[in-house]
Amino acid sequence: MSRKIRRSNNKVRLFAVILIVAGVLGLVYGGFTYTSRTHRTNIGPITLALREKNTVSVPIWAGVGSILVGGGMLFISKKGRRA
Repeated sequence: MSRKIRRSNNKVRLFAVILIVAGVLGLVYGGFTYTSRTHRTNIGPITLALREKNTVSVPIWAGVGSILVGGGMLFISKKGRRA
């Protein structure tokens, strides 16, 4: 197997593992929260900032799909390596 194909195969396997980990984390936590700064104003020496908490829910189907796609990519990359 040439170096180029082997390197490409490693990238596919790395991406597959990232998909599987992301899917598992999505199923375990069910979502994540982040804070965004929406407004900021200066009134003389006083600075006021408004921060808003946002929650993003990860659907169960997205987590399961990510795990399945990552597993399929790993399976195909290993199958191609045998040939």
